[in-house]
Amino acid sequence: AQVVESGGGLVQPGGSLRLSCTVSVPNFDYYAIGWFRQAPGKEREWVSCINNSDDAQYTDSVLGRFTIFRDKAKNTVYLEMSNLKPEDTAVYYCAVTSRGWGPWIQTVHAYDYWGQGTQVTVSS
Repeated sequence: AQVVESGGGLVQPGGSLRLSCTVSVPNFDYYAIGWFRQAPGKEREWVSCINNSDDAQYTDSVLGRFTIFRDKAKNTVYLEMSNLKPEDTAVYYCAVTSRGWGPWIQTVHAYDYWGQGTQVTVSS
């Protein structure tokens, strides 16, 4: 599978960005998609995920500010980010998993395919 992220950039605090993740894989609906981020000097952390029933989960620090949704016709998952804060600055990665929907969905080890990442910088 090929996973391609886009949409990152530089934004001021309080601003918004929409990240896109396009997945080239047969039976896209079968997979759950996750977003992770990694700041310099820190471990990669889970941000959000969505399954084929459009159930979604979010880490506490982005709850109410980020929204994940998918366009099945385009094999694309989006992460709409608003009220961005400097601490949201990181490389954001999209990942694909076929391992079902359970507590493991929030760990990097659950995912089979990863994109190359897109940089998000929140700064004035």
